[in-house]
Amino acid sequence: MPSQGEFYQRDRERHPPAYTKDYKTSVARSPQYSPISLQNSVSEITGPVFGHSDIDPMDRDLLHNYAQPGESAIGERIILHGRVLDENARPVPNTLVEIWQANAGGRYRHKKDTYLAPIDPNFGGCGRTITDADGYYYFRTVKPGAYPWRNWVNSWRPAHIHVSVFGSGFAQRLISQVYFEGDPLIAKCPIVKTIPNQDAIDSLVALLDMNATVPLDSIAYKFDIVLRGRRSTLFENRLEGN
Repeated sequence: MPSQGEFYQRDRERHPPAYTKDYKTSVARSPQYSPISLQNSVSEITGPVFGHSDIDPMDRDLLHNYAQPGESAIGERIILHGRVLDENARPVPNTLVEIWQANAGGRYRHKKDTYLAPIDPNFGGCGRTITDADGYYYFRTVKPGAYPWRNWVNSWRPAHIHVSVFGSGFAQRLISQVYFEGDPLIAKCPIVKTIPNQDAIDSLVALLDMNATVPLDSIAYKFDIVLRGRRSTLFENRLEGN
């Protein structure tokens, strides 16, 4: 059974409000009542769990995991890599990381995506991997394209990759998005603008990493996923925090 511990208080000034009028979808999706804090049960903390033996090394290679033999996904080849850490910068090993994304033209492989960009027959748009003992993960993929969406007349989503991190059980899951350094659409996106804290926005941006770039092959971007950490010590039988 996983060890128990206190968590840091969530900084709500860093998180976007549920309702933001310029992000039209939030009007219908935002809750109308105050949130209720629910304690996780033992069954939620301990399972159901994902079998690590079900992960194949090819699952993290989106260039080839959906492609026909001898073919590859079309687009700017990139590596997305980093570490999963807790708030005290300790690695989170053996945790499941999943990603999904649009193709290089900005289109998802989904029947409801009707954007006029073409489907890449050799790109499925999803992958998964397990962090190693140091919390490290990496994916090979193509840089996704920007795409229009029906918020205002001329709203565009910046290039982004969705990322999901699971805890010790499927009920414990963090979902976020990764943007790319230097994209001018980040500052114009109505969804990004719902985040009131610039440092929080910056924490969603993967940085160009020339040291990890593979010459004549793939450009690398580094993105560390930082989770909320436990209070570090007990001092005279009292939780002290940092």
